[in-house]
Amino acid sequence: MDTTNQLGPAGTQVLKLPLGFIRVLEWLFSIFAFATCGGYSGQLRVSVDCMEKASSNLSIGIDFGYPFRLHQVSFEAPVCEAMRRDTVFLTGDFSSSAEFFVTIAVFAFLYSLTATIVYIFFLNKYRENSRGPLIDFVVTVVFSFMWLVSSSAWAKALSDVKMATDPDEVQLLIPACKSQSNKCGSLHGPRWSGLNTSVVFGFLNFVLWAGNIWFVFKETSWHKGASKFASDASEKQAGTFNQQPYNQGNFDQSGSYHAEGGFDQPSEYSQVGGPPTSY
Repeated sequence: MDTTNQLGPAGTQVLKLPLGFIRVLEWLFSIFAFATCGGYSGQLRVSVDCMEKASSNLSIGIDFGYPFRLHQVSFEAPVCEAMRRDTVFLTGDFSSSAEFFVTIAVFAFLYSLTATIVYIFFLNKYRENSRGPLIDFVVTVVFSFMWLVSSSAWAKALSDVKMATDPDEVQLLIPACKSQSNKCGSLHGPRWSGLNTSVVFGFLNFVLWAGNIWFVFKETSWHKGASKFASDASEKQAGTFNQQPYNQGNFDQSGSYHAEGGFDQPSEYSQVGGPPTSY
């Protein structure tokens, strides 16, 4: 018996199926997710124009980036008194959400890449062993849930990061800006396109992993057992309708009628048209 058709296509042909194609999209989108978040670095600039012009600093650059421990980010700001400088720290620590998001993205990339390799080179063994599809199904469900949680947490943290690094908010942290005799302003704020993209890829990964649950489930013994049970039930029902509910009686060549469960005693009317043998 040829098992090739039963076990499915081998090699790169599996990538044309939803099971393999979605896995490829998963590890590609996972790369985009952790690259746009983990590789981010931004800068904002503010100015402090002191009443004593010599103490002013009209371009203060503040750099920050992943993992967004803003409370560790510091910059030098003029005190506007006797040429002194003061060290100012930003506020907030959003590293837990950012690192959680990047960690999920990295592990999702590794798993989806490994699964793709298994599909390409070991698809027959994958389908022969019921344990493989079951593990694949459970892991897919777990990653779907983790993508939803991490993406939601990171979206909220990103909103807080934007607020904490708003130049107007940063000015309030500078002691010299609290004096009306000094003028503070914002030159430019950070660019958020990269981090906004990371959130989008996070939720796209959730959609991909959640959508792939069905295609992985179809490979499990649970789905195959349910399909086999439904097929056997339909075949049994069809066989029941094909059977005759009863057997009708028939006539032999002599013209005598024989019913099922037949009577072997001769009838006094067995001869057609003949007179009765007795009265």
